[in-house]
Amino acid sequence: MKILVVGSGAREHAIVHSLAQEALHGIRHELHAAPGNPGIGEHADLHDVVATDPDAVTALARRVGAELVVIGPEGPLVAGVADAVREAGIAVFGPSGAAARLEGSKAFAKEVMAAAGVPTAMAHVCTTTAQVAEALDAFGAPYVVKDDGLAAGKGVVVTLDRGVAMDHARACLAKKGGQVVIEEFLDGPEVSLFCVSDGTTVVPLAPAQDFKRAFDEDRGPNTGGMGAYTPLPWAPETLVDEVVKRVAQPTIDAMRDQGNPFVGVLYCGLALTHRGVRVVEFNARFGDPETQSVLARLVTPLSAVMNAAARGTLADLGPLRWTPDASVTVVLAAHGYPGDVRTGDPITGVHSADAVPGVHVLHAGTVLDDDGQLRSAGGRVLSVVAVGEDLLDARTRAYRAIERITLPGSHYRTDIAQAAARPHHVQHDAALTGDNYPAERF
Repeated sequence: MKILVVGSGAREHAIVHSLAQEALHGIRHELHAAPGNPGIGEHADLHDVVATDPDAVTALARRVGAELVVIGPEGPLVAGVADAVREAGIAVFGPSGAAARLEGSKAFAKEVMAAAGVPTAMAHVCTTTAQVAEALDAFGAPYVVKDDGLAAGKGVVVTLDRGVAMDHARACLAKKGGQVVIEEFLDGPEVSLFCVSDGTTVVPLAPAQDFKRAFDEDRGPNTGGMGAYTPLPWAPETLVDEVVKRVAQPTIDAMRDQGNPFVGVLYCGLALTHRGVRVVEFNARFGDPETQSVLARLVTPLSAVMNAAARGTLADLGPLRWTPDASVTVVLAAHGYPGDVRTGDPITGVHSADAVPGVHVLHAGTVLDDDGQLRSAGGRVLSVVAVGEDLLDARTRAYRAIERITLPGSHYRTDIAQAAARPHHVQHDAALTGDNYPAERF
């Protein structure tokens, strides 16, 4: 097919990389990306188009003769890019602007979950500081404060300090139309499960766990994600079936009943609490960096999965096939991330890292200067993805590769999947190095 992938991060590079790898099995696509990045440019033709401009993306899709448009980030989805492309008669993998509100508004997501009977944290939606103070006192510490709108994975604060919680809430409320969601704290490890939907049928991918805090042992501020791994040896064997039955399918059904069918990826952020599975959040697209590890294990052609979802034929796809191997992703972040990020630093050693068996390096915040030198151009710069026979093997390969990359002032976590890779770990150990708030250390 002729496929256009919209976006410029490591998630989009992971998608393009998987599509390009299908050539090894005789499936060759004509790949385009807008705007893409230097890594994506090794597999696809790049087009300098603003990803959040519905008319520009639609015009590009027509110009290149795209048979399938894949929208990676949340910004274009919420902006209605999928709607415009769909109206032009082109198949789209990605929800409409109305359906993408599941990510664009946490308050809306809570309403849908309530209507669908989906288990989630108790919450109060607040529009004033007085309401915030009342909600914080009602739930008590640890305090969970979420920006209602899009925040690139950094809109959540979990803290024992009430003052810090209030400050974050005030910052959220200060935005135009600002509102904030105050939630009860959920105990237990967090899991990410991507569920592909064509608006009716739900097909789950492999569960993963990501690491939100900037530094080892879950210390430092929240980030967009510093690493991930799959599979989860400590997770219940019934987890995926339970999430599809209790969370994903009811949500997809509720959206369809509302007249807003959800086509694309429903990202279910889950906490495995002592009371059972609870939804922490929904996203309307693949998560970054979990996607990098999940797609590295997918044997079924990704193009077939996305095309079936876009055309309403997921029920005919059949069970997905996966490699039994494990995958670990480690993110290399720029100086200062997630705070005041320094850009423009030279990056060397990427090809050397790529040469480590079982490893591929995905670009996120990178750019080529006029002399062809690769330089940093964002906070999360590269994702080093390794596949191995088990988590320990994959971890070893990932860290062997990332050590070959040089970026002045950069940093990365050294404990991605560390607890889960231990020969005789227990679930609680794995949880301690997990995702953002159920596994926080204070």
